[in-house]
Amino acid sequence: MTPTDTVPTDTPRRLPLQGIRVVEFTHMVMGPTCGMVLADMGAEVIKVEPIEGDRTRHLLGAGAGFFPMFNRNKKSIALDLRTPGGLEVAHRLCGSADVVTENFKPGTMAKYGLDYAALSRVHPRVVYVSHKGFLPGPYEHRTALDEVVQMMGGLAYMTGRPGDPLRAGSSVNDIMGGMFGAIGALGALMQRMGTGVGQEVQSALFENNVFLVGQHMLQYAITGQAAAPMPERISAWAVYDVFTVKDGGQIFLAAVSDAQWAIFCDAFGFADLKADPALATNNLRVQARATMMPMLRARLAAFTVQELSDIFEARGLPFAPIAKPEELFDDPHLQATGGLADIRLPDGARAGETAQAALLPFNMAGQRLGVRLQPPTLGEHTHELLAGLGYGAAAIAALREGGAVG
Repeated sequence: MTPTDTVPTDTPRRLPLQGIRVVEFTHMVMGPTCGMVLADMGAEVIKVEPIEGDRTRHLLGAGAGFFPMFNRNKKSIALDLRTPGGLEVAHRLCGSADVVTENFKPGTMAKYGLDYAALSRVHPRVVYVSHKGFLPGPYEHRTALDEVVQMMGGLAYMTGRPGDPLRAGSSVNDIMGGMFGAIGALGALMQRMGTGVGQEVQSALFENNVFLVGQHMLQYAITGQAAAPMPERISAWAVYDVFTVKDGGQIFLAAVSDAQWAIFCDAFGFADLKADPALATNNLRVQARATMMPMLRARLAAFTVQELSDIFEARGLPFAPIAKPEELFDDPHLQATGGLADIRLPDGARAGETAQAALLPFNMAGQRLGVRLQPPTLGEHTHELLAGLGYGAAAIAALREGGAVG
């Protein structure tokens, strides 16, 4: 392209995984997250659901957002793998796929001949992503949940107060485990370009959790001091805390360098603190936290959250009002930058209505990766996909009548 060449503004945007077909046998959060990442980047992702549908379509409470959050940009086909017809369709789908993903108990996929060993004999180019509780080893047959691995992997200990382990407030291992599955799939697809052969990728909740706490493991290895739970930790930074201020408002404030400390003191007229030789460096201030922090809390208690936010923002100091998840729908930055996108709710009392969902947290070519396909209703694409596999109208009708597809 010469410097004078231009790309027409109406040229359709080509996404990086356009032309890649993914067939996913997944449920809950971990496997669907992997598929969502690949789908958002342009892959055709086909969600194989049981006739009764993915259980997360109808979860209550903390699970109510699982299906619409992690299943956008996908097509749904409903199959009964216990029937010969449904199983045949599944095998045909896998034969058309670049990537197959699953997150069922060990042995489940092998029971249907849909494990990597069986599929790769017939389709050697397939990239197969297994999402499990544990990588192969002594624990691999245990049933794992996000909370299970947070408890046994040190994360709940680090999050809670001493003697009160507490899981993180989001499905961190499920989501990150799915992300690592997607990263592995991308690496395997790149390698296949050179070898022509696929491979199995394995991602696991426990190992993901260990990766998350790896910094604390190395902290102990380096210092010989066990990492304390976060509420009791010895902070590396002198001012790095939540402050309760006027009218009960709460805000996180930080000054993590000597330069920021000077700016902080000047902003509030704390000349006495700035001049105190016992507070001259960050490490000295860390050692003085027991007396310094109560003093700062008392001095800042007269300000509102908004007043502190304005002062810190004007001077480039780190701060954060304490937000609740539901408040993020109105966050001006997310609204201005397109970080949220409208989706159609496929199930439940609000089926057919719209809500906003968080997009993948990165830009490509200056743009966010958006919603091309709404979270599907159960079996929404069954007929389309069967026809694409070569099934005629009579064959599709027979499969439906026999209960093999929905």
